[in-house]
Amino acid sequence: MPSLRTLLTLPRVLRHGTAVGAGLPPDEAVVLDVPDVALRTALAAAGTGDHAPARELLSATRLGCQWEQRDVYVSELAQFALHNPGWLDAWLAAAPEDPDAALVRADLRIHQAWEIRSGARAAEVSPEQFKAFFALLKDAVPVIGAAAELNPADPVPWRIALTHARGMQSSREIFDAYWTEAVERAPHHYGCHASALQYLCAKWYGTHREMFDFAEQAAEEALPGSKINALPLLAAVEYEIVAGGPAADDPSGADSIPPHRVAAAVDRALELSGWYDPGDPEAAGFRNHLVLMLVRAGRWEEALRVFRAIGVHATSFPWAHLGGDPRRHFLDVRTGVRVQVATRTPFFGAPPAVPVPAGAPDWAPRSLAVASAPLTAVAQAALLCRTGLRLAPAGAAFTHVELTGEGSLAGAVDLFTTGEKWPAVVLQRSGDRYGITLYAKGRKLAGHEWAPGAPVPSLETAGATAAALAAAYGVADARPLTALLRAMDAPGRRLADTVAALGLPALPEGFGERSATLDGVPGARVLAPRGFLSGVRDTLTTEDGAMPLPPRGTPVRFPARWWAMRALYLLLLAPAACFSWWGAFHDRLRPVPLALTTLGSGYVLTQVVAALRRRG
Repeated sequence: MPSLRTLLTLPRVLRHGTAVGAGLPPDEAVVLDVPDVALRTALAAAGTGDHAPARELLSATRLGCQWEQRDVYVSELAQFALHNPGWLDAWLAAAPEDPDAALVRADLRIHQAWEIRSGARAAEVSPEQFKAFFALLKDAVPVIGAAAELNPADPVPWRIALTHARGMQSSREIFDAYWTEAVERAPHHYGCHASALQYLCAKWYGTHREMFDFAEQAAEEALPGSKINALPLLAAVEYEIVAGGPAADDPSGADSIPPHRVAAAVDRALELSGWYDPGDPEAAGFRNHLVLMLVRAGRWEEALRVFRAIGVHATSFPWAHLGGDPRRHFLDVRTGVRVQVATRTPFFGAPPAVPVPAGAPDWAPRSLAVASAPLTAVAQAALLCRTGLRLAPAGAAFTHVELTGEGSLAGAVDLFTTGEKWPAVVLQRSGDRYGITLYAKGRKLAGHEWAPGAPVPSLETAGATAAALAAAYGVADARPLTALLRAMDAPGRRLADTVAALGLPALPEGFGERSATLDGVPGARVLAPRGFLSGVRDTLTTEDGAMPLPPRGTPVRFPARWWAMRALYLLLLAPAACFSWWGAFHDRLRPVPLALTTLGSGYVLTQVVAALRRRG
């Protein structure tokens, strides 16, 4: 039962929801931990076994002393090599003394160790996992040392060493020695500071206060606009979200952090966010932390502004701390913030205007559905959709479908395939990512996305998706489909090849480049948005909502779907009408349900009788 508060605030949400959401990319466009274009190119090539782009990328960061960028690239390449090592092995075999290849290998050793240990707390890690974890970390020592020797000016090996010290439970003396080496090379290196912050937090080898003191001192010494200004914010998330605030085993409060220090950390990060452009991926990490802390503090309008600044760049952390799917948490919290801002806006007021900067990116994904049925059948099935659709014939047996306004094409396809024997796929492009999703009988059966630099899906995962697609479209051999799903290079071409392998019509010209791909296609027609009652009316009166029945007296053969829908309506309306009449005589008059159910039942019954008379 909705609360009184919900009922009172719902009109504000309905009135202001769209305006509050201005400047936010749609849910479908939000991606998790997406690398920049240069790194995506290197990762895509590495997926095919070609290490040359990765070599050139890291060489440029080394020669240009771009240590922050180098740290990010090395970590991502090492993470990719964790499950796709062939390209790195080939690189090391060709150039064993290459400082860039050695650095990726050193970071890979750390990733391999933590993959075995997992991110669980120590009490949840088995002795066997710990034994293998420490063995791998011990073997990593000479590898990290070699990377540091090959490029003595590089601080990134010392960031890796600091992470290694945390895993090996190294003493404070060893940690301090590594820290000294790191700051001598780059006093304001963000990656080294973030790694040191973890060593100093209470769940590892420090305390909450020591962690905060370290973060605040580093931020005080940092240049304006440096990401080191976000260190106190990371400490605040570690304290309030990860550790859950003051420790139960600290009744004296000696290791508690005063609220004003947490608020100051949030304010500092909010100021830092202003130094970066909206949608800047470099700021995405601390902005995701910032928006979570703003939400925790109930600072809704500021949180909404930060969500707009984040754009499509969700990050795994801090959302992974909440458990479950980080991207889902990001979207759910963003929706909650929109609702909070809308409910706090007076009904006859207006939310603050959101200026759209010139050249702002168009985040909207480009989607197109392919239904395996003729246009008239799809149009009839889509009458209950509350979104505007444009339909175009794609041969005799297929129909292309796209949105003509706001809404979700996936939601529309989910609805109009309900009760139908034919399947449909939604094809999508968002930037350089392409995807395909299969729907049948109102359910999502399978989905896949091609993204440059994304990990190659396992044979089992790709095989299951390929099998579902093959079964839906009568493809005898799913193995070619599996190969297409596991190829992560040239995403657009892979999607086109998959469409062809399924026997579907070729993608229309301009797919992914503009929203109205079907505009101007011969035979295309538009289904205007309908309310529920309008959709029911049209399904009762016409075959597809636009084509009238033949003149009276002409024999008509009504399809089985027509009879099934009338039977369903009678099964629903007739008992409701009987109950309403019973209530009118035995309880009290219910004029609205009485009229609706009686008239509805009579109308459907009249149609059935007329149809029986007109059967050919």
